[in-house]
Amino acid sequence: MKKLHVAAFAAALLFAAGIAPSFADGSAVNVAGVNAAVASGTATMATSGTQIAADFGSPPSGEIPILYNDHHVYANPSILKQNRTLAALVKNGVILVPLRSMFEEMGATVSYDGASKTATAQKPGASVQVTLGKSEAVINGESRPLDVPPEIYKGVLLVPVRVMSEALGAYVQWVPDRRITVVRYIPPTPVPTPPPTPPPTPVPTLPPTPPPTPKPIAYHGWAQADYRWGKVYNEYAAGQTDIGQSYGANGGYEAGDWAFKVDWVQDTYNTTVNGVVPQSVSGIPICRPSIQSSGGAQPAGSPTTYFNTIDGGTCFTQPFKGRDANIDGRIEYRIWKAANLYLLGAYGQESYNSGFPNLRGWGGGLEILPNLNPHNGLAWYGSALDFPSNQGNYSVNDPNSPNFGNTYRLQYNIVKYDVGLDYTFAAPFYIFGGFGGDNQHGNSVTVVTCNGLGPGGTCPPNPATVFGHTHSAFYAGLGLKF
Repeated sequence: MKKLHVAAFAAALLFAAGIAPSFADGSAVNVAGVNAAVASGTATMATSGTQIAADFGSPPSGEIPILYNDHHVYANPSILKQNRTLAALVKNGVILVPLRSMFEEMGATVSYDGASKTATAQKPGASVQVTLGKSEAVINGESRPLDVPPEIYKGVLLVPVRVMSEALGAYVQWVPDRRITVVRYIPPTPVPTPPPTPPPTPVPTLPPTPPPTPKPIAYHGWAQADYRWGKVYNEYAAGQTDIGQSYGANGGYEAGDWAFKVDWVQDTYNTTVNGVVPQSVSGIPICRPSIQSSGGAQPAGSPTTYFNTIDGGTCFTQPFKGRDANIDGRIEYRIWKAANLYLLGAYGQESYNSGFPNLRGWGGGLEILPNLNPHNGLAWYGSALDFPSNQGNYSVNDPNSPNFGNTYRLQYNIVKYDVGLDYTFAAPFYIFGGFGGDNQHGNSVTVVTCNGLGPGGTCPPNPATVFGHTHSAFYAGLGLKF
């Protein structure tokens, strides 16, 4: 019950300590059912454990009761009871209180050394040491004078009440009209233990910033060349195989959805040896071998190449190495991005070293261009072009021909095709291969001019003849992107 009363009074003491200075005006205060007038004077709670002593007045000598934290510590001063403290004693105007019992009430531990007659009271934050008969106290390690020395009264060590106020910050007052000493004490609020300093938040270790991925190079242009091996069909060759001098090359540039390309192919062949030079050429119309043969007159029985002429005759010539070439330039617009498919317009030319006229004309078609930007991968490409009316003029220059001086206009429908695969490396090089060629179909021959200057020449001349040409080949090559 004592601890409960002490705790209950703790809250009241905070309020009482705040109004204690006003007690000097003689107003009445109810303290645990006891009306007690506080003597004039001022007492201040010492947060450091030191109390400024109040003016207690002049209490009479003798024993007086102690009211500790609003309950009577000792009710009858003439009787000693177990676990009770001695009442206060007033001697020469100084209030003496029992050291052990009062300090233990305030939570201190008291020890007594009989040899040195020294009593020591300790509690956290405060210590008091007094010696019997010595007017000095050591409070918190500091020597302080006492009004009267400690003494033994009825076997109990008494010390001036000032020791309590200065050592432990107790509030002590003498209430003269009640002839009691009021002791109030609230243990100082312990300094709150600061929360443990949280360990510093470790700075997160950021993973190393990966080096920036280099932006892939975007290629827009290309140039490539290939080697070809295939067959040629025309008036001089009946499926002759290329002899190792057939080539192809092309290059282009893509700009957004537009593309520009130039394509060139040359097919080389040896003419077909399909007969021998006859003993006489009189039976061969419109032919003069000594003029038409690049090697001059051939001896009878020599291997030779027979061919049909445009103006309706037949002739023969020394076997020779033929070269047929075609070249075209293209402007293309992409119509299907996923497939890299382009619609194109083109202008092309076919040329021959056999004396056949060059054929030129406009065409169009579709093309899937090589995909330049997969840096490692296989892709396919292809094209189909139609030149519906490539034309060229042919003039007969043989004065022995009845058509000497005549000019003929030849018109051909030429279809070009190409399909292949390319493999692109990380470097700007790639390899490719495929199959391609053209079909040249003669549409018509018209007479532009007719002179009829040759022997037996007439106008209009004999009907002219057109011939079909075919080139096809497998190829493989190396390309460069830029």
